[in-house]
Amino acid sequence: MENLTLHEDILLLEGLKVSPQSTIPSFIFLLFIYIFALVSNVTLVVLICTSSSLHQPMYLLFCNMSINDIFGATIVTPHVLRDIFIPQPERYIHYIDCAFQAFCVHLYAGTSHTVLMIMAFDRYLAICNPLRYAAIMTHRMVLGLSVWAWATTVIGVTILIGLSVRLSRCRRVIPNPFCDNASLFKLSCESVLINNIYALGYTVVLLGSSMCSVTLTYLRIAMVCLRSKNKALNSKALQTCATHLAVYVFMLASALIIITLHRFPQMSDYRKVVSVLCEATLPAFNAVIYGLQIKQIKQRIATLFHSRRVVQMK
Repeated sequence: MENLTLHEDILLLEGLKVSPQSTIPSFIFLLFIYIFALVSNVTLVVLICTSSSLHQPMYLLFCNMSINDIFGATIVTPHVLRDIFIPQPERYIHYIDCAFQAFCVHLYAGTSHTVLMIMAFDRYLAICNPLRYAAIMTHRMVLGLSVWAWATTVIGVTILIGLSVRLSRCRRVIPNPFCDNASLFKLSCESVLINNIYALGYTVVLLGSSMCSVTLTYLRIAMVCLRSKNKALNSKALQTCATHLAVYVFMLASALIIITLHRFPQMSDYRKVVSVLCEATLPAFNAVIYGLQIKQIKQRIATLFHSRRVVQMK
């Protein structure tokens, strides 16, 4: 495969190894997940934007997360769905498209962490400092924090991908179903020491800061809830925090599984399947967690479907 005579800007994606018998079931399964993730997250965004009662910091941050999930769901899944029906030796991608996809994949992953950090900070203020919450978490503050979450990730990922794009290329094969930073710099025969150092530093800073902030924040919230005698307030607080933690743990576990599988080349096929499933299912999982476990949003969805049913009956 490495010796294929291709134009230097054309790369070959190894992609998923799908048997002819599994092609249609795999396509239907991924398509269902993608449509569900897209529709559920778009519904959340529309409901939050159109309902004035949901224009609160917590729900605006949910909206931010859903927008990022819509972005994330669209980066990889449609591309993988197309490649399922294309023979593996013919899964070509232009280098510029590969670099752009890698940029988007890392932007989605990084923004997920930064937005969850802001959500943890929001819950900390609401539970541990409720008297000052309204004064601190204004719409302007939410907007500023959201811009920070996206801007810092854009800068970090731009440098990450820029260091890989500058390298010359001596290979043509991407050993993944989609492009990421590691796939890009592995195309080069030059020294990638700088790439490895920056990628490691970026990952440590991103994961380290998110893990520390989320852990410390929720430990503080747990301590406050244990000291409080208001059972109703504690139950509501713990339910909200459990929602955030479930999303964070699922995202972190997915990343750690993929990183671990990278260390075992003989399990590359399993790594490809897991990476695609994580990219496809995480946006859908987030929508379910945030949409179906938040009382106000559930009520809005129930009202929406009830009104449509009444119209149909008429």
